[in-house]
Amino acid sequence: MNPERAILLKLASVLVFTVMASLIKAASTVVPAGEATFFRSFFALPPILVWLAWQGDVRSALRTGNVTGHVWRGFLGVVGMGFGFAALGLLPFPEAVALGYAMPLLATAFAAILLGEVVRMYRWSAILIGMVGVLVILWPRLTVLQGGGLTGGETLGALCALGSAAFGALSIVATRRLVLTEKTSTIVLYFSLICSAGGLMTLPFGWVMPDATTAAMLVAAGILGGIGQLLLTECYRHADTSTIAPFDYTSMLFALAIGYFVFAEVPTLVMLAGALIVIAAGMFVIWREHQLGLERARARKVATPQG
Repeated sequence: MNPERAILLKLASVLVFTVMASLIKAASTVVPAGEATFFRSFFALPPILVWLAWQGDVRSALRTGNVTGHVWRGFLGVVGMGFGFAALGLLPFPEAVALGYAMPLLATAFAAILLGEVVRMYRWSAILIGMVGVLVILWPRLTVLQGGGLTGGETLGALCALGSAAFGALSIVATRRLVLTEKTSTIVLYFSLICSAGGLMTLPFGWVMPDATTAAMLVAAGILGGIGQLLLTECYRHADTSTIAPFDYTSMLFALAIGYFVFAEVPTLVMLAGALIVIAAGMFVIWREHQLGLERARARKVATPQG
């Protein structure tokens, strides 16, 4: 275990993913979300394949006994990615990132409902508080809830962000099922392959030929996505989840900086307040998971015969 290395790898992955998202946002003025999804997934494959080849793991990564599980997880992931990329094009960058923080909260709720995981009152309370934070962020955008109907690009962007969080959370639940029988390398490889195919299937719905600059941004986004996935995978080899997970929220700092200096977006106080509520709820869930993990470890130690 090397927590310092794990944290550095995690911070690097968060920065890479945030830059990737900013490239997708910049390209969103030219290409539709489905096309961006294809580029993000397909050009993530080269770094992943290089890593697998270096590990001598390409053939074993292709072997799977659960094709249906991979396809289902890929479907959920590609829909969530498409919604997320649409939201990036319609919302201010920090706001789109902040709404993504609803994903782990929803994943905890879905795991309780769909997988039968035990989620007690503490974590349900945190989930509800987190959803209040999400509503605070969304409220200025959701004219549909204020009697104004579904009008304006930012309203649609807010709904897309919610859809992205929901499908992303379901994808996390599907991944939890896959890890019981499948290798990490297999899950990562099939996810990129299936999402590439899913993005390509949107071709009849209005792809455009990007100019050289936009194409370069899309290719770079895909490569960065693959590198970010590898950094994220590697960081969990060196520390447990409770140590690493809180650093997900540093993406808000990166998003605020990129939003201000690149896209000239000034965050509102309402958005910042809602983001703080969601982050606090997420941190509480992580802390509670850590406490439960310690309790389970102590219980196993007591139950183990000594001699």
